[in-house]
Amino acid sequence: MILSIRTRACHLTALLLAALLLSASFGAASALETVRVGVLKFGTVNWELDAMKNARLDHTAGVDVEIVAFAGEDASNVALQAGDVDVIVSDWLWVSRLRAEGADYTFVPFSSSVGAIMVPQDSVLHSLGDLRGRRLGVAGGPLDKSWLLIQGLAARDHDLNLAEENDIVYGAPPLLGEKARQGELDAVLNYWHYNARLEASGFRRLVGADEAAAALGASGPVSALGWVFSERWADAHPQAARGFVEASRATKALLASSDAEWERLAPIVRAEGAELLALRDRYREGIPVRSAAEDEADAARLYGVLAELGGAKLVGRSGVMAPGTYWSRLGGGF
Repeated sequence: MILSIRTRACHLTALLLAALLLSASFGAASALETVRVGVLKFGTVNWELDAMKNARLDHTAGVDVEIVAFAGEDASNVALQAGDVDVIVSDWLWVSRLRAEGADYTFVPFSSSVGAIMVPQDSVLHSLGDLRGRRLGVAGGPLDKSWLLIQGLAARDHDLNLAEENDIVYGAPPLLGEKARQGELDAVLNYWHYNARLEASGFRRLVGADEAAAALGASGPVSALGWVFSERWADAHPQAARGFVEASRATKALLASSDAEWERLAPIVRAEGAELLALRDRYREGIPVRSAAEDEADAARLYGVLAELGGAKLVGRSGVMAPGTYWSRLGGGF
């Protein structure tokens, strides 16, 4: 069952209160412990971290979050592996691949917001099958998870090879968004926040990676991204690891329930009016509400699908998700 934004807000507000009560005991028991979080300089993760710091929810949870900005995803991945940061945001494919190679990184769900194919409101395209022979922009490259899942659905339901039967334009998300607005593309597969901006300017959703995931075996929304850290670090710093997860939960509850907080964030989000509202609502839809066990079970199913679609270039040496990919000490909520 898909929960409404209002229902999510109610659930997460209750979660916030529980998290604050639990976290208060952390803060009272000991001094704040620093958690270095590596993020893309202008990524959407900054919205949550700014809200966390502004409301001092990290301090309430017994930690002091230090934000370390990077220019690209590869740089943050390298920084985590070098020990220069404690936590980054990545996906369970990356975590599983490294675990299969002997690493001990683990994953805590952050967001289930995923990409979708967008078309102008008045487009004649209404289904995946209608895309045959069209000019399609794709963000993220040939091995992007959303792209692979949507290709899998198109092949199964429409006998359509999207990559071979269409004019595919790979490119940077903002560039593809602009090309779509200018009418240079028939449709565009982009990341959720770029799609929210398109939505505010008169585009509609044709099909999303979440729909493809459900059609290919997922029983509910699956986290696309998560907080990633070393199990050794978490074992050595249990207050920091647990406190950071609680602070993230409390911040999501705040962003799920407070429209005023989104107005405060508007300069950071770089949006206003209808665009800000679209970003707020799509962000809220992506807040994890299922248990980690449910999320993990569906991620494992999708891992197998993606292993078939993307092969070793995507998943590495293992065709199944490595044990421990999801943090074993997660409990309650996500």
